[in-house]
This record gives sequence, structure tokens and C-alpha cells, in this order.
Amino acid sequence: MSDNKSVINLEIELDENKIPEKITWSAKDGGIVDASAKAMLLSVWDEKENETFRIDLWTKEMELDEMKKFFHQTLHSMADTLERATSEQKMADELRDFTKHFGEEIGLLKKEEKEEENENKD
Repeated sequence: MSDNKSVINLEIELDENKIPEKITWSAKDGGIVDASAKAMLLSVWDEKENETFRIDLWTKEMELDEMKKFFHQTLHSMADTLERATSEQKMADELRDFTKHFGEEIGLLKKEEKEEENENKD
């Protein structure tokens, strides 16, 4: 077994009701030390249980518009990851299409931006 390790640390400060007030993370290999965050979504595949375990946290300071943008960007990045991990380009493109629709429906993208994105994609 290799001695090479990479460590990612998460620190969550909670209020008296166990609601996150502050999220800090570090990934020294990536040059990140005690970076502040307002939200996080962590998914871990458990091979023994054959299912995904999740930790979804956001601070009291996370604004609604920030949360919408966070989800939009997360969905888009999931499409990219799906394509890289599985070579399922068709399904990744379907997820990207949904992400564009999602962005329009929650008011992040206007219809014109969607059409421009499609033109730039070609």
C-alpha cells in the first residue's frame, strides 16, 4: 500500500441548535488552508452498503440566490463528472440540458442566454 496520502479537512461550527454557523475547509495539497464556505454537498459511495451517503450543510448566512446558483453549478459539474467517469456523453448532455432548464426556471438564466449557450456549443 502506498504511503502517499492527501487529506481534506472540514470544520463545521454549530450554534446551540446544531445549525451550521461557519464552514471551513482545507486541502493543503491544493493550496487551500482554512477557506470559508457557506454550503457544501458531500457524497460518499459506500461499497459495502452499495449506496451513497450524503452530508448536505449550509450556513444561516447562505442567501437564497446563492443557494440557487450553488445548485445550478453543482448540477453542471455533475454532468461533467458523469462524462469523464463513465464516457456517457449522451446522458451527460441530457443532464446539461436539464441544468439549463433548471437555471431558467429558478431565474439564473434567461432564454436568450440559453440560446447563446447552444450556439456557442456548436
